[in-house]
Amino acid sequence: MEKILLSELAEVLKTECPIEAEITSISTDTRDISENCLFIAIKGERFDAHDFIPDAIKSGAAAAVSERGIAGQPCLIVDSTRKALLDIAGFYRNRFTPFLVGITGSVGKTTTKEMIALVLSEKYETLKTQGNFNNEIGLPKTLFRLEKSHEAAVIEMGMSDFGEIERLSNTACPDMAVITNIGFSHIENLGSQEGILKAKLEILSGMSENSPLAVNGDDSYLSPLKDKLERPVYTFGIENEKCDFRGAEICESEDTTSFTVSYPGGKIRAEIPCIGRHNVMNALAAFSVGTLAGLLPKEIVSALKKYKSDKMRQNIVKKGENTIIIDCYNASPDSMKASLKVLSSVKADGRKIAVLGDMLELGKQSAALHTLVGEYVSNSKIDKLFCLGHESKFIAQKAVESGIDSEFTENKDELTNLLKSYIKPGDTVLFKASRGMKLEEIIEKLF
Repeated sequence: MEKILLSELAEVLKTECPIEAEITSISTDTRDISENCLFIAIKGERFDAHDFIPDAIKSGAAAAVSERGIAGQPCLIVDSTRKALLDIAGFYRNRFTPFLVGITGSVGKTTTKEMIALVLSEKYETLKTQGNFNNEIGLPKTLFRLEKSHEAAVIEMGMSDFGEIERLSNTACPDMAVITNIGFSHIENLGSQEGILKAKLEILSGMSENSPLAVNGDDSYLSPLKDKLERPVYTFGIENEKCDFRGAEICESEDTTSFTVSYPGGKIRAEIPCIGRHNVMNALAAFSVGTLAGLLPKEIVSALKKYKSDKMRQNIVKKGENTIIIDCYNASPDSMKASLKVLSSVKADGRKIAVLGDMLELGKQSAALHTLVGEYVSNSKIDKLFCLGHESKFIAQKAVESGIDSEFTENKDELTNLLKSYIKPGDTVLFKASRGMKLEEIIEKLF
């Protein structure tokens, strides 16, 4: 982070400056305090960081941002420290001029972010969101890493309710945005897929009128935006022949996927070191961004070959004589369907086994959406289904109706023992569930 005067930040926050200091870092965590740091006290569900302001100052923080005065401590007093964090991040972001790409969507955000960052890095010094720092605390932390050397930035934006992406977009001010798809994530708060679309489109809030938007042209909620919005809208997809960037002639091998990209002005063959049509979609999103950012098709294709899967996101690994597909980071009906397609398509010496856990945060539609996943299982080429969690019984019930050999339990130890007695050398096993189910614990015990 480049230096900022505390008095400058006081002006941004419209509050009094208790002292003058050069701020060289900003933190919301007392475990991450350095000299000349500005500590921002955030109220959480289980703690109030205001209680730790004296500790932060003692550890080297120059001052704190607080919602109340703390005796003897240099504080910038504001109405909301959460808003203050976004305001400071927005101020800092506007000191720089990278080509900033904002990404949102129900599934595929992080993989798409990684692929776009790879592509842009082929030509530009690129900053990207680390891990899943995509909320109102994490996004500012990414922006604070901006430096004058950065020519591009790829910023992921997540949300669970209306208004969140609007605030993130107004902070990051994207020069271009990507929406991967409209699924079912957070439908508990947003009510419907129409509500999810409305929330995702908040990403336009911080963009200029002429800034381009790239969307999934195979998504029935997103493809109409090309005709509805006045700004430039580009589509990427596989099924929709009218997409600006289209993937075709898709060939999957054991651990790579090759495909032809049709783009305005030509075609080129591409390859990614992972499998699944959904990953082709992610690569097409990256291709569209790269093209609009001025990269040549051959440069984009070269970058995509370097992609590496996250160990918790559809990572295919060998464990002894078994092939394991680890996809324990998150889950929704769309991503469940994608993972089941991967399991169906991989070459296996033995049987294909799906271990599926609950999808969380689906609210009143949970039973129906878990039943929908049961339909996806029924249409998949698998030999056995194991389900874990209260809601996953609906997956198992639907699968059983279709003649799929299925087991269901709410006990993790019981499932572990069932798998131990069932899995044989040569079998391929998919592990897929929401992060809160922690299926990786079963993988560790088994392998």
